[in-house]
Amino acid sequence: MKKVLNAVIYDLSKQTNKETLDERQLIDEIKVFLLEKRYLVVIDDIWGIPDWEIIRCALPDNSVGYRIITTTRIFSVAEQIGGAYKLKPLCPLNSKRLFNERIFGNENCPYEQLHEVSDKILKKCAGVPLAIITLDSLLARKGRNKMEWYDVYNSVGTGLENSLDVSTTRKVLSLSYYDLPSHLRTCLLYLSMFPEDYKIRKNRLIFMWIAEGFIQCGKQESLFDVGESYFNELINRSMIQPVDDIYCGYISENYRVHDMVLDHLSSLSSEEKFVAILNYVDHFPPPKVRRLSLQCCKEVHAHSQDSMNMQQVRSVVAFQSASHLMPALPSFRVLRVLDLQDCHLSRGCDLKHIGNLFHLRYLGLNDTDTYLLPEEIGSLQSLQTLDISNSRILSLPLVVYQLRRLICLRLNMILRTVPNGIGSLTSLEELWELHIDNSTNIIEELGHLTELRELYMIYNTKHDDTLVKSLLCKLQKIKNLSVCLETGDCNLDGWVAPSHIRKLRLVGGCWFSMLPDWMNPTHLANLSALSICIREIQQKDLDILGKLPNLRSLYLNVDHENLGIGLGRVVSIGACSFPSLKECSLWGFSGVVVFQQGGMPLLTCLRVQLLMQEAEQITDTFTVVKFDHGYLPSLQEFYIDIRSRGIRVRADEVFAVMKPVVELHPNRPFLEWWLLIPPRCSPEDVTAGED
Repeated sequence: MKKVLNAVIYDLSKQTNKETLDERQLIDEIKVFLLEKRYLVVIDDIWGIPDWEIIRCALPDNSVGYRIITTTRIFSVAEQIGGAYKLKPLCPLNSKRLFNERIFGNENCPYEQLHEVSDKILKKCAGVPLAIITLDSLLARKGRNKMEWYDVYNSVGTGLENSLDVSTTRKVLSLSYYDLPSHLRTCLLYLSMFPEDYKIRKNRLIFMWIAEGFIQCGKQESLFDVGESYFNELINRSMIQPVDDIYCGYISENYRVHDMVLDHLSSLSSEEKFVAILNYVDHFPPPKVRRLSLQCCKEVHAHSQDSMNMQQVRSVVAFQSASHLMPALPSFRVLRVLDLQDCHLSRGCDLKHIGNLFHLRYLGLNDTDTYLLPEEIGSLQSLQTLDISNSRILSLPLVVYQLRRLICLRLNMILRTVPNGIGSLTSLEELWELHIDNSTNIIEELGHLTELRELYMIYNTKHDDTLVKSLLCKLQKIKNLSVCLETGDCNLDGWVAPSHIRKLRLVGGCWFSMLPDWMNPTHLANLSALSICIREIQQKDLDILGKLPNLRSLYLNVDHENLGIGLGRVVSIGACSFPSLKECSLWGFSGVVVFQQGGMPLLTCLRVQLLMQEAEQITDTFTVVKFDHGYLPSLQEFYIDIRSRGIRVRADEVFAVMKPVVELHPNRPFLEWWLLIPPRCSPEDVTAGED
């Protein structure tokens, strides 16, 4: 419920720093925000009245006016909440539009031979969007052969046109499931380990598949790369959906399974005895369990472990609300996956017996309350993944370096000192949140980890530029690189990133003097996220970056203020530039930024820092940054930081200029702004605002 209330606060006010508040405080925050406002709030997918009653406490009755819309799949819940309206299926016209747009890219089917069979298939979908989307994904793999489409039509079954929506959808989902190759069916069934609406991190899931032995590959292939291809295939078939995460920007690392797809997978898992799930459903798990998902505790589950045999369990995933149901570790014999993310280990799970799990390949302690990684972990010679990120572990025992099969090591942000020896883990492919102190040895040792695909490291100025660039040059398999310099400067001129890199984040004191020649659409065709600091950038550099075909997130920091250049300069975002960009941060620019019509057509979030020398520049800037029809058509959020140098500008004057400009935009984007005034100005002139 805390996550739900936090999501409500973010959707209403874009505030993200409320994680420390309890449930009561979150409710009060929402009530205060809405009390004097007219509001429309939609709460999606309510399962029970107790949950609704908590949410309803946060939505105040006021005299200004409000509307609350809820959705649920349980009609009795709808009737108790308020006036129930049963959604009708899509009409034939809208069904056809959805079908054609997803499979052909336009509203009409361009292939005459497919008109008749398309209509027949749509009739069987009975206007259910999920059924239409699922069949679209299946048909897309059949090419444009009429007979293959008729095979799909005949496979769906007869009589569905007059059946209930749920029956129609389940039939279609079954067809899509059994159309999968056997290895993908196994990977898909594993998703029933996670609760409804749960955000699943892609890498976490793939490493679980690897630990279970679901991924098979040749000698020259990476297990993760093959697993990622499996994952992408399930996305292409609409079995998994990406989720935009407010904490991860717009390059989604999190995914979820549609409620009805998950319901169907859970049913299949139960039938095939693939996964035993303890959740809100009142049932006892079977005596023999192969995979165990502890999702929710009910009274009926209190003594259920006594009847379960843990000898054959290969995977255990425990969630916070059921962490105290976790069986004792000595009861397992062949466990390969143990994931305790978000669990309170002090409530019953003792890690001192972890060394007896000789077959363990995946250990997830992310966001747990454990302070110590036991020395017994050195006995886990089969371990491939160790995730202690966001835990309270303050030191890394040296025995970790004995785990030579590790391919993924995710460390803790507060773990500031890592002992020498990491270079012995030559199988590592993912190393995350590595803090490097004054030891040069660790930087040199990282050069031995030539299999790395992902690296996030944080270091300080005690290491010279040559040493760092030498390390980066050795990482030729890297696809996701994040380097943060905490203090001082590091010049990266001369380093060239591999052409297959997807995400590149070089921030803090890491600088390029100018845009490197290799930062072009030919070399970086696969790049989706870029965060860089460049001393000086020219208009031609922006034009080059604007041609990157797959770039979806950009953070660009320039040093124009310290260099004393660019005052009064106008830089322009071209009409056809940044075709895929969704999130953009432009920092440290002097003068005016012009967004031409047609530029950044998919941009939803814009952050800009402008350095102003004259008061007139503020008015000029927002006269040029047009937000009416045709300019940044997808914009939803706009954040601006105005740094005023040597001038006195009142905050209300800035707001008077900004607000009408934003109101011209048809989306009415959320606006938040800051104004930094020189120290000699009076305190009342220093303020921030939002609308």
